[in-house]
Amino acid sequence: MLKWLLLIVFVGSAGWVHLRGRVRHRFTRQLTDHSTFMAPINAVMYATSAVPGRPYLDLDAFPTLAPLREHWREIRAEALALRDGERIRASDRHDDAGFNSFFRRGWKRFYLKWYGDAHPSARSLCPFTTALLAGIPEIKAAMFAELPPGAILQKHRDPYAGSLRYHLGLITPNHPDCYICVDGERYYWRDGEAVLFDETFIHYAENATTDDRIILFCDIERPLRYRWARAVNRFLADTLIAASQAPNTEGDPTGRVNRAFGVLYRFRLWNKRLKARSRFAYYGLQWLLIGGALVWLFWPG
Repeated sequence: MLKWLLLIVFVGSAGWVHLRGRVRHRFTRQLTDHSTFMAPINAVMYATSAVPGRPYLDLDAFPTLAPLREHWREIRAEALALRDGERIRASDRHDDAGFNSFFRRGWKRFYLKWYGDAHPSARSLCPFTTALLAGIPEIKAAMFAELPPGAILQKHRDPYAGSLRYHLGLITPNHPDCYICVDGERYYWRDGEAVLFDETFIHYAENATTDDRIILFCDIERPLRYRWARAVNRFLADTLIAASQAPNTEGDPTGRVNRAFGVLYRFRLWNKRLKARSRFAYYGLQWLLIGGALVWLFWPG
């Protein structure tokens, strides 16, 4: 009976994730998407959220973030120095599982903090920005993110609903052709302007201009109505999400997930080769593994 109850909870929460919003993945992609496996946890976050369940949110409801906009020029100066020194870059190792797929499409980053203290490299190279971030406890993670001309981030959901996403334009084309689209609604970045959105709605981004785009990218703790829900969110953030910490340089920490990713990536490469040879075999193996897991969980006795 307990197994069937858990199955009903899982299927119900996965359905909520899939149907939430106007834009949806096709069913077969959603079935194997990481947001499906996180669905029971995310359903708790949605059900207890103190902010509306819509793609874009009102920044006026988050007054503690105002200093970022007030000091955007100082933040931009540190971002420019990093770019000129070629320190905003893709990982050259398999040590950033969360954003690995973004790198091959041109996206680059420099971590300022990730669910913990500022990276040592960030404190050294960006003292003003890291000090400013340290004074805003709602900010759990932050980075400078670069989207060069022609770069595209394909449609995706972020896996965990315990945070909201904040973007502050620093160096942008200031043009509608450099934009993010969240649940079908476009926003284009502008210097000194900010936007807050729910990254668990399907979204994608494109820079179809000839100019670079650099933003301050932050994870903001999702406001929740109940103390127990906030405690659960912080526990998961401090354990599960913090384990995906990735370094900028040798002296920065690397989380457990990313230490394991280098090993797991070899299996991923094999999986890609299988897909290139036979899509039937690739998807057949996926369904066989999912079916086998379900049989193992729910077979009587």
